[in-house]
Amino acid sequence: MKLSTRGRYGLKAMFDLALYYGEGPISLTSIAERQAISVNYLEQLISPLRKALLVESVRGAQGGYMLAKAPSDITVGVILTTLEGPLAPTDCVVMDSSDEELCDHSNYCVTKVIYEKIYESITSVVNSISLQHMIDDYKENQESTIINSICECK
Repeated sequence: MKLSTRGRYGLKAMFDLALYYGEGPISLTSIAERQAISVNYLEQLISPLRKALLVESVRGAQGGYMLAKAPSDITVGVILTTLEGPLAPTDCVVMDSSDEELCDHSNYCVTKVIYEKIYESITSVVNSISLQHMIDDYKENQESTIINSICECK
């Protein structure tokens, strides 16, 4: 499974909003500059995130976007599935809206069980990581980079 730019850039944008959570609305231009994403593309990504109630918009001169929930309440899984759809490696492990399998051969497919395990593993991992976890990891890496650069000067 490979994520598209939609999922990767959307996650970067949400991470950026999480870094500034509680500081008021952030403009798409600011996010675009910090994350090296075009404003036009960010506009396309923000729409489904708003519809999924993950992001709120504020109009006006000081307007922009902000997380609709705390970073600890938004998982990577929710963001990626909002932007990418199911993270399944094949159609045979995805159910459609009527709970019917999308693959006609799934009842006798010898590899389906492998694809189900892959899907379960991916889902478990992305649903266990929140934006807050990403922020914590980022800050920890920032601190260790500073410590390492200080140590290298000796």
